Amino acid sequence: MAAVQDQAQKDQHPLLASRPPATDPITYLTIIEYNLSEENLPILHEILQDAELTATIGWDLIHLLLPLLPLSEECLQDIAQKGNPRECVLKVTEALRLLEFEERQEETDQEDEQVEGGARKLKAPDVDMRESSTSPALQQTVVPPLPVLKFEILLDILATLHRRVKTKYPSRFLSTSLQAVLLAYNRANTHIEDLTLSAIKFVKTLSGTKRPHLPSRRSSGNLLRTNTNQSAPDPEAQSDAPSSEETELVNRLLQSFLTHVLEDYVLSLTSDDDVPGLSWASRLMEKYVPERIPNKPNYEKYADRFAKEEDLTSRIAILGQILALTQDLGLKYDELLRTVMDGEDEQRGIPGTEDEPPAAAADIPLSRTGALLLVAAQNVKQELYASAKHDETSSMAIFPEHATILSNFVGTLGPQTVGMEPEALLDTILAFGLVALEKNNVGEPKDDEAFAQYLQTISLISANSPSPSLRGHAHYLTTTVLRSHPHDLVRLTFIRDTLEHCPYENLKASAVSWLKGETLEANAPRPQAADDDDEETNIFATPVAISTVAPYLWPDLTTQYTSTDTSLEDSWMQFRQELSFYVAALNFYYLLLQAEHLHGTLGVKDLNNNHNIQSQYLGVLKETAARFQKELASGGGALAEDGEGLEQAKADIGLLEKVVEWVEGGLKKL
Repeated sequence: MAAVQDQAQKDQHPLLASRPPATDPITYLTIIEYNLSEENLPILHEILQDAELTATIGWDLIHLLLPLLPLSEECLQDIAQKGNPRECVLKVTEALRLLEFEERQEETDQEDEQVEGGARKLKAPDVDMRESSTSPALQQTVVPPLPVLKFEILLDILATLHRRVKTKYPSRFLSTSLQAVLLAYNRANTHIEDLTLSAIKFVKTLSGTKRPHLPSRRSSGNLLRTNTNQSAPDPEAQSDAPSSEETELVNRLLQSFLTHVLEDYVLSLTSDDDVPGLSWASRLMEKYVPERIPNKPNYEKYADRFAKEEDLTSRIAILGQILALTQDLGLKYDELLRTVMDGEDEQRGIPGTEDEPPAAAADIPLSRTGALLLVAAQNVKQELYASAKHDETSSMAIFPEHATILSNFVGTLGPQTVGMEPEALLDTILAFGLVALEKNNVGEPKDDEAFAQYLQTISLISANSPSPSLRGHAHYLTTTVLRSHPHDLVRLTFIRDTLEHCPYENLKASAVSWLKGETLEANAPRPQAADDDDEETNIFATPVAISTVAPYLWPDLTTQYTSTDTSLEDSWMQFRQELSFYVAALNFYYLLLQAEHLHGTLGVKDLNNNHNIQSQYLGVLKETAARFQKELASGGGALAEDGEGLEQAKADIGLLEKVVEWVEGGLKKL
């Protein structure tokens, strides 16, 4: 009797009592909206088992149910399986286009509930996911922010809907959906890993790929969800099967989508401890030039970090999933390489707009950056892992291939932006250059101008990148490629141009190191050979090289630091910016003064008289440094804002004064 009463009471529930034909569908939708709450979701789930009713009203419920996630997920799955698939696809893509990701906010213990869109955003109950023989125990369940959860569920039901749509032209539906997914994905600024895993799963499901899905590191209800309901057929199904051209077009859409997801994912990778992107360049350098690994206590190699740290191993896993999936979809290495090397400007859609569905597969472009990452992944994998299968890859030379990559990806917004590109992109580009150098594959530049342009771009990366590791790799690449040129005059010209025109003091300091290396190598003792008389003398073994660069290496500083028109603060700013270059140039001069066997060969004794180094350079630096030290001794004034800055400034000037003293001592001995 009690059970009968409960059922009768349940039947009186407004959502059950007013079902069509008791009301018309429009009225019933209004009743659902008025009565929709978390408590009524089980009732709605029961109602949505009526396939005919769900096909009529399901698509209009999607926007009502999304704010109630995660509790409304079951109802959304009902709609995906029984609603009108064509109408539902339109509603899901509309929801994706409207999806906004708010900034991450610090969570506190009191933030158990947050109100969003009129619905509570709940924390799911803790779930104990036990450790297995193949998988470590996962952390307790944490439901992500509502927009992230919306994205994941929308993609999940969108995959179900697309598989239900039976049409002669599936690409027309898929093109619109993929653009909406990318639009939403591009807006995200947190939880990128989870969103990327959802996008990968989406493509796998649509393509029928059998590879297992990567589990999210965030243990969530998504891992526990099972779908047992049968999907209803498409009420507007077309009997004509898609043509081979249409099938090719769908496949191409998925290929292109993956390259754009890969671009956005990798370029979003940042770190606080200098791990740019996949750190391919650092891991390659550890293998190629192990003697350059810092010898510091507790220093951990990049290779070890990527093998052990969860955040970094997941980067490799996601990249591997996308790479494997593009190969499953038939995306060929040669086509990726052609995309990378294409010199034409990449066509980008206007943000917030949609392109018309493409007419042919050839009309669908790949992401050029995504293609670059896929090509790099295949090349670097074979360099880093001895067990890697040696797939078809190209042997890229510095010239012309790496130079072309630089031209296509670096400084595209103007020379002032070189080195400010995303660190993950610069890491990828430098990795190609390091592989080419390891294989001694420099190639031939088209002309001296092309050679200089390449070096200028790489050297600007070494000057401008915020990443210390990338600056170091770019410097190594610049130095090695510069030394590879067979003509000493070309090498000297690039060094002189850098000293004369470069606005970056750290790059001018690098030029001093290039000059030092050239000078020592050209003047190193070598055994006498029979044909030495016929060998052309290296310009760095003559007074010409030093004399050519002297005006830029030890310039006249009288106007710069003794003018009464320049304030002390402005002089100080200029001085601090140039300090490392001054020290490098002074150290090189001191080396020349100390190396007596170079005095005659390089005309060292004439340098001071010919270029007024003592009066116009050394004397000005000494006087300026003394002036700054006096100001700092009285508290710093405008030169230093705090005690730590004051002490550092004193130490920097003290170093310069010490080197000036050494040089003056060397000059006296002459």
